[in-house]
Amino acid sequence: MNINYSLDTIEHAAEQLLRAKKDVIVFCFDAEMGAGKTTFIKALASAIGANKETFSSPTFGIVNEYKTENKLLFHYDFYRLQTAEELFNIGFEDYLNTPNAIHFIEWPGVAYPFLKNYLLINFKIESNNERTLIIEDKIVE
Repeated sequence: MNINYSLDTIEHAAEQLLRAKKDVIVFCFDAEMGAGKTTFIKALASAIGANKETFSSPTFGIVNEYKTENKLLFHYDFYRLQTAEELFNIGFEDYLNTPNAIHFIEWPGVAYPFLKNYLLINFKIESNNERTLIIEDKIVE
């Protein structure tokens, strides 16, 4: 599945992804720096009901938590993490086992050993304002 969008249509693209993948609770975002991962996650979180005015990148804090009316959203940025031990130390397994939660993971490479089923989203930069999301369901047996 692919979704094309621009900054003007990002909210629609986020809603389209959530409608198509309504049962997914772990979203992994893999793309080069500056591709728009955080901006797209902000649109997803807003579509789920998070206050986009309080939304920020977790680059330095590693994880941010947002509450909606009926969900917890965890937004992770693992750019600076390199080992499974670092994930263990931040309580990543506990986060994954939080009931009624959705997880957005930027730079997910180090997290793959912890994940069973997830959506992998790659960004293809078409122009300064346009992106294509390349979306794959990943199921680990």
